[in-house]
Amino acid sequence: MTRALVVCGTDTGIGKTVVAAALAGLIGADYWKPIQTGLDGETDRETVMRLAQLDARRAHGEAYRLKSPASPHRAAELDGIDIDTSRLIPPQTSSPLLIEPVGGLLVPLTRQVLQIDVIARWAKPVVLVASTRLGTINHTLMSVTALRALRLSIAGLVFTGEENNDTQHTIADFTQLPVLGRLPHLNPLDSASLQDAARTCLDIAPVLAAWEHTHDS
Repeated sequence: MTRALVVCGTDTGIGKTVVAAALAGLIGADYWKPIQTGLDGETDRETVMRLAQLDARRAHGEAYRLKSPASPHRAAELDGIDIDTSRLIPPQTSSPLLIEPVGGLLVPLTRQVLQIDVIARWAKPVVLVASTRLGTINHTLMSVTALRALRLSIAGLVFTGEENNDTQHTIADFTQLPVLGRLPHLNPLDSASLQDAARTCLDIAPVLAAWEHTHDS
């Protein structure tokens, strides 16, 4: 069975794709974005290919590519497409697999199915990405509560942005989750700078431990 990790975010636009690219490089993982919304400019898959230096064979194609930069349920309606969530099956890979869902946990994929419902079906450990900006305590604690309500394994937290010690420690104390580290905003953001920051700032030991626990159970 493929060892997979679901890289989720507490919100949109918080650097989840950059974290996925950083983890892919550290772990030597393949990447899969099940649904891409908004096709203007570089897609998340293309960003990860560039930053993690993955070729097209290891950055697996999306199940759905939707033109509008909107919630998947609405973007699909605007494109005249019906999303069949039963098609969202992680690819079998010889390397570990990182899955990056679109947006936050409670994003509607259809008028009947939320993203967290599909994540629960996969039953893979989750890394939760949270920015250090104002509001993140509330968003992160709610996201952790939602994941735990479905008894999903959370391998750890990754923070993005400027250091905010009180916020980071408050979240860690309330959730009692491992903190894999914090990725600062990088300028320039390229493969070399991200790989260097990943090695310096992130600890993947909790991810490996979560995989071992899943395998043992």
